[in-house]
Amino acid sequence: MNKTGFVYIMTNKSRSTLYIGVTNDLCRRINEHKKHLVSDSFTDRYNLEYCIYYEEFPYFELAIQREKELKKWNRQKKECLINKNNPEWKEVVTEKGFVRTAKSFSDQVRELLGNSFQKNEIPPSGRNDSFEDIEEGEL
Repeated sequence: MNKTGFVYIMTNKSRSTLYIGVTNDLCRRINEHKKHLVSDSFTDRYNLEYCIYYEEFPYFELAIQREKELKKWNRQKKECLINKNNPEWKEVVTEKGFVRTAKSFSDQVRELLGNSFQKNEIPPSGRNDSFEDIEEGEL
């Protein structure tokens, strides 16, 4: 049976150290890091408790490949990857779950439709400006 996989990046409060890991259960693994369940591990020694980046893969093998790729990158390239997706380096996964940012409904719709439409503009295919199809008694 193929399991999904996650690659994640952890850091400490001062953002001085990065750790790249792979798991099939991201929230459980973050909990293990936060509670320092594996004593004297790299994340324990450097107090890495903040998950600031993750990628999800449909197959665990793909996650392992990506982890190996990211571990070869230099610090600057890793920071660019994080900054592209999380410029404030906020925690994106905790032991309780994935952190979601609050967005207004209109922002969510705009995101789904893309930025090709002006603010407050309804796409032409969604308009019903024509009254030709309405029977006289329906008005």
